[in-house]
Formats: sequence, structure tokens, C-alpha cells
Amino acid sequence: MKTSDFYFDLPKELIAQTPLEKRDESRLLVLNRATGEKEHRHFFELPQFLSPNDCLILNDSRVLPARLLGQRLPGGGACEILLLIDRGEQVWECLVRPGKKLRPGQRVRFGNGELTAEIVGEVEGGNRLVRFAYEGIFLEVLERLGKMPLPPYIKEELQDQERYQTVYSKVVGSAAAPTAGLHFTPELLGRISEMGVGVGYVTLHVGLGTFRPVKEDTIEDHEMHSEYCVIPQETADLINRTHARGGRVICVGTTSCRTLESWAAPDGTMKASAGWTNIYIYPGYRFKVMDALVTNFHLPESTLIMLVSAFAGREYILNAYQEAVRERYRFFSFGDAMFIH
Repeated sequence: MKTSDFYFDLPKELIAQTPLEKRDESRLLVLNRATGEKEHRHFFELPQFLSPNDCLILNDSRVLPARLLGQRLPGGGACEILLLIDRGEQVWECLVRPGKKLRPGQRVRFGNGELTAEIVGEVEGGNRLVRFAYEGIFLEVLERLGKMPLPPYIKEELQDQERYQTVYSKVVGSAAAPTAGLHFTPELLGRISEMGVGVGYVTLHVGLGTFRPVKEDTIEDHEMHSEYCVIPQETADLINRTHARGGRVICVGTTSCRTLESWAAPDGTMKASAGWTNIYIYPGYRFKVMDALVTNFHLPESTLIMLVSAFAGREYILNAYQEAVRERYRFFSFGDAMFIH
């Protein structure tokens, strides 16, 4: 298939720049993948589409406030460093700018100097290796000095950093939010649990490769980035019980989907697992575990729109996206949601 097969026209004004005041008041486009039938609802109505035999699988990864704004030493010129991968020994692989100024040997100061850094190397592709110096606990320093690494299509400054975290986020490590989960509130999750729906958690640390465009003309030629994920034993048991009693495994977000599909046995059974995955799901893929999906709307020609097209059919997905544009849905991270069943 061609990358251009997954293009749709999206007016820029539909890209949501700020979150809604209440998370679960976002709109919800419900798509029946067997018939293509669509319904327009709100996210707080999601329980109407669930049954007590089902289970929801959520990604509990928490976004690292990984964007650091600093000054080059000794000159004081402004610079930006974005943490990507912890390489150990206080060294991180990072994106930096201005790249021409941040060569090995360059030192940087952040805030009042409680955090400093030195560029100690350069890796293939241009990322830098940066060694940080600080007192105390690095994550606590980041919480004070770091900013959320919002996607490039969000231009507005985020007023409340927690709005780019899910309410159930726990394990720090993502470079971007698993955004389908941003719509849930503690109250909504409580209602779902009270129905008898099982709720389980996996961890997949979202990498910036999520936003890397597909540049190849043919989708099979795209090389998928790797991300680290974990499936606890209790979540594997919940999934196996759900299928044994005829219920549906409903993934919240493409990250939860990719985690389960990476480690499932051919018959769809799960066991506790952990490791790196670069699974690439596009039309023709046979899903082993997932029966329904809660997801946001995705970029044209992205690996994520290819994944949902593999699940519901390219024609149904593009038709649903075109209807969402006509109905003025809000797109991407702070936008509205779909439930595909």
C-alpha cells in the first residue's frame, strides 16, 4: 500500500491546542467496524458501550518533563535540550538546539544552576549524549525545571502540566503522553469498575518516534522505532480470563494495543512480559488480542492511522475521519476520541 492511501485533508483550526476544562466532556465518535455505522456521543457515555464481561487495558506510563530550557556557558546564549533515552551514569541521549552550537565539550546551565550539563558525544542521526550534574534526585530536579514535551503541532503553552498526564499515570518514562487515556477521570473509571468491567494496566514508554513521519512511498518500507513495554502477570491473567468468559479486551490507545499484540501468543493468550517492541501494524495484520479500541484521531499518513485502518478497514476509517472533519471534531492530543468496536 502507498503512504498516500492514508491521507485526509485536515483544516489546521481543528487541531486542538488546549485541553477541555473537563476531560470526559470531549466528543466520542463510535464506529462499528463490522458495518461502518457511526454514532456521535460524548466520552462520559463510553460505559454504555461496555459490558461486565469486558476489560479495559490502559497504559500507565507517565510523561517525563523532559524539555529543558537553558543557557550555554560561558556566553549565555539560549538553548534547548530534550531528554530521550537514559544511557546510565547520568548520561542521556537528547535532541538539542541549536545543534551547531551544542557540540561535544559545550557546557549548559539550567535554572539558577542547580542543574548543569556537558555535551559528551554525538550519535548517528545527530542526537547528542549529554552528562548532567546535580544534587539530589534527578526526577525531582526535572519536576522543578522541566517542561512537558508537547507535540510539534501544539503551539499554545500548557497552563497545567498535569493535563498532559493521564489520571492513572504512574511509571515515569514517556517522551509523549498516551493520549487516548487523557479523556478518563477517576469518576468515570469508578463507574466502569462498578459495572464489573475489569481494568488492567500495561506500561509502554512512548518515544518521540511516534511523531516521526512516514517518508517512504510504500508503507512496508517504513522502519518503526522501538519502545520499552511491560505486561504484569495480573494484567495477563485478566486478559486470559476475559477471553475465556467471552468478553472483549478493549485497549485504551494504540500504545496499549501495540504492547499486547507484541507479546501475545498466536492463540491470543498472554503471560507476563517485558522488553523492547518495534511492532508495526498496518492493513493485512491479524489481531491476536484486541477486540475494541479507544483512541484519539491521528495524523494523516501516520503509522497510527495505519494501525486503526488495520483494525477497522481503511475505507471505514477514512470515512469516519472525513465525517469528524465535517462535524468539527477536535484532533490529536487534546482533541476528541473514537471508540472502535
